[in-house]
Amino acid sequence: MNHDVTHSSDPEAPEAAAPAAASAGDDAERADRKERVLHTRVPAVLEAELKAVARALRVPVSNLVRTILEDAVAIADRASSEVGERLEAAARSVEQERARLRARVERADPLGDVLAYQPVTVAAPNRCARCEAPLEPGDSASLAIRQKPGPAAFVCAACLPKPSGKGRGSAP
Repeated sequence: MNHDVTHSSDPEAPEAAAPAAASAGDDAERADRKERVLHTRVPAVLEAELKAVARALRVPVSNLVRTILEDAVAIADRASSEVGERLEAAARSVEQERARLRARVERADPLGDVLAYQPVTVAAPNRCARCEAPLEPGDSASLAIRQKPGPAAFVCAACLPKPSGKGRGSAP
């Protein structure tokens, strides 16, 4: 495809009828708004389709082509900005997931600072602090009593440490 751009030299154009006393700034602004003529080669089938659509819409072929090109450029601009936004959102999501996984991996023992466990009956839905098994109201669990203040942590029976047999009352 070959493309040529030429300047319109129509003496009837509004720019040609402008007063000679216009300022230099006005001349520059008019030059920016001046329309250009674009020549391009298209296949005969496309030409026939463009002419048929223009006839149906009762508009000149040049106006139809200009409108199609303007819409295509606007859509491309919107699409590229949306793609950029989507890529940024995906990058943020990946970063958040990476941070979440890193925190989960780095969390060696969620119950490392526990001093004791108190048997309780769960009153509200919760999760085991070690295995994340659901704990429903009425379930038996143990409340972790921590060395430092923090959120309440419950432990299910399966994750509760087993007695070592060296406690009170056992032989040394």
